Amino acid sequence: MPNLLAQISLAMFFNRVAPAPSNLPLTISYYLYKVLFMQTLDAKFAALADPTRRALLARLAFGEATVNQLAEPFEMTQPAVSQHLKVLEAAGLIVSRVEGTRRPRRLANAGIEAMDQWLAMLRAAMEKNYARLDEVLAAGEKKGNTR
Repeated sequence: MPNLLAQISLAMFFNRVAPAPSNLPLTISYYLYKVLFMQTLDAKFAALADPTRRALLARLAFGEATVNQLAEPFEMTQPAVSQHLKVLEAAGLIVSRVEGTRRPRRLANAGIEAMDQWLAMLRAAMEKNYARLDEVLAAGEKKGNTR
């Protein structure tokens, strides 16, 4: 993203140096979260929507592999597998390196961790909701109000 540094600088200015103008419908920090962070998560989850890509990621969990190694268990051409790998790489879920004429792929820790952090936030919210539900149910049992 060409203007990422400028956008981050604006966010730092509005959040730390001066309060955000009240007439703005969205603050810069919300923009950074919604547009920059969520777009990358959208790309990651969209890449995972395809079962072939999920299978490729599962294979890469055991270690890096070349396109030909990844294509072996599938009934598709090597260019088709390469296209799936391009989608996964664009989403930040895998990375490749050059090793002579080979380009082995492996999982990208940063991409997987970003998704895991977002899911952990949802998990924590769900646990909090279940804890509140347990409290309500326990209070109902103490009063003898079981329906």
